[in-house]
Amino acid sequence: MLRTIMVGSCISVQGLFVKTLPNGRIVVRVGSQTFQGRPV
Repeated sequence: MLRTIMVGSCISVQGLFVKTLPNGRIVVRVGSQTFQGRPV
């Protein structure tokens, strides 16, 4: 499932959902890289 997250104040990343972290952030995968941020 595709999810969009905010990384920083104005950078958004859209990728495949990986997992939800205990602090409320989520992890998405784009290619071989993973990013974590606040869900949009």
